[in-house]
Amino acid sequence: MLTSKSAGINMKHGLMCKIIIIWLMTLTTGCNSAPIPHFDADNAFLYLEKQCAFGPRIPGSAAHQQCRDYLVSTLQLYADQVTTQPFMFTFGKPAKSVTATNIIAAFQPQKRDRILLCAHWDTRPWADMDKDPKNHNQPVIGANDGASGVAVLLEIAKILHSQKPEIGIDIVLFDAEDAGEYNVDESWAQGSAAFVRQYRGKLTPRYGILLDMIGDADLNVYKEGFSNEYAKPIVDLVWQQAAALGIREFIPEVRHIVTDDHLAFLKAGIPCIDIIDFDYPWWHTIHDTPDKCSPASLGKIGAVLVHLIY
Repeated sequence: MLTSKSAGINMKHGLMCKIIIIWLMTLTTGCNSAPIPHFDADNAFLYLEKQCAFGPRIPGSAAHQQCRDYLVSTLQLYADQVTTQPFMFTFGKPAKSVTATNIIAAFQPQKRDRILLCAHWDTRPWADMDKDPKNHNQPVIGANDGASGVAVLLEIAKILHSQKPEIGIDIVLFDAEDAGEYNVDESWAQGSAAFVRQYRGKLTPRYGILLDMIGDADLNVYKEGFSNEYAKPIVDLVWQQAAALGIREFIPEVRHIVTDDHLAFLKAGIPCIDIIDFDYPWWHTIHDTPDKCSPASLGKIGAVLVHLIY
């Protein structure tokens, strides 16, 4: 992903916000009296470490295929349905085409009232933001940029299996997010674009929440600009939930505008926000490793999502 001031979003977002508010009002009906499940931050961190143990998850590589199989098999333990969406993906100079794969896990697919949770699972092929130019052609391990969001969603999948919520949940892990060219918006987030093209109209969530770079040990989550402009009721809902839990790392200010997987949904008129801590000094460097991340950070993000779901 990259910061951006324009992503071609053209929506009548005033009407959209009114629709979202009506949806959110219905969340207060039929509340589940069961206790809120516990989010196991340490177990989530194990999921982060496991992904990194495969190595850089670059589309077309052996590590990428091994991690894909691991993610599918793990989700199959918990979800009612797990499907994959392969698509062709071209990247690099010289350009090469490989098969990328989105992974889709449905929980209680019979329920029409649904929420979409998503993250990307691939990693940057080049550490081109590294301070040492010698590392610019080295791949990124992607502990925070990729593995952290997936780790939280795998732990949530486990929770959804053990205690079914009153709403349906779809967890989608996007491929081919992180091999884009800076200042070329359409070269990023290829997996979410492919997903929306194929599934638009088939999945109609109330809203979506994207997790990206949320494992930083020094966690500070500001409101993302596109999210706040085009899906503000969802942003407010999430930040209010964090405040109610006393999680101060959710800061009620807009700091960054980010081209990321949520934009494909916003362009399609589907409210989706990006929860991202973009102030991460090891972004797109060889130093984006598990030691820069924290179970506590994963736990705070996970707790907010679990409370929203239940």
